[in-house]
Amino acid sequence: MGEDEDDYNKWPAWLRPLLQTCFFGQCKLHASAHKSECNMYCLDCMNGALCSLCLNFHKEHRAIQIRRSSYHDVIRVSEIQKYLDITGVQTYIINSAKIVFLNERPQPRPGKGVTNTCRVCERSLLDSFNFCSLGCKIVGTSNKFDFEKKKKKKRNICVEVGGSDSEESINGKHIKKKIQSFSPSTPPQTCASGKRRKGIPHRAPTGGIIIEY
Repeated sequence: MGEDEDDYNKWPAWLRPLLQTCFFGQCKLHASAHKSECNMYCLDCMNGALCSLCLNFHKEHRAIQIRRSSYHDVIRVSEIQKYLDITGVQTYIINSAKIVFLNERPQPRPGKGVTNTCRVCERSLLDSFNFCSLGCKIVGTSNKFDFEKKKKKKRNICVEVGGSDSEESINGKHIKKKIQSFSPSTPPQTCASGKRRKGIPHRAPTGGIIIEY
């Protein structure tokens, strides 16, 4: 059994399809219904985003609800931890509920004074966490990622004594491409509901970050 197959079997079969799914579009089957927004996902069928009416056909299945924070997909910790080990993933608090992000969120490189970052995308984190999202945890715990980190560390030593860093740039792009492969393409445009309000993150006393609106 190869390393790629080992990494694939490490996670539930539904996880990668979930991270690649575009949510919050209008359901094609129930477009005329009041609640036709696709924000549900069936872990047993793995057939894309569902609306609440679609769940009538999945009564005996495991279904989870996806929510949004600042236009990024999130899920409540109380839901996902029943099916997945989320140890090491940064948690946030939104509307008094702990959540985790599904995929990486773009951000500039961390500034001075940052003591802990995501092992994969370098987003700033609290000291007790290793990854900013479920997608980054998949990438960061893979055998190939550990191998690339060891190679990079060895290359850095060579660069210090006059080596070339061109190979490091190439491998950096490879890791970035692997992260993006989990994220869905451009998310569907949702209906505007007033002016956009930007969340202000605050540290929570329970080890998460509170996002207020």
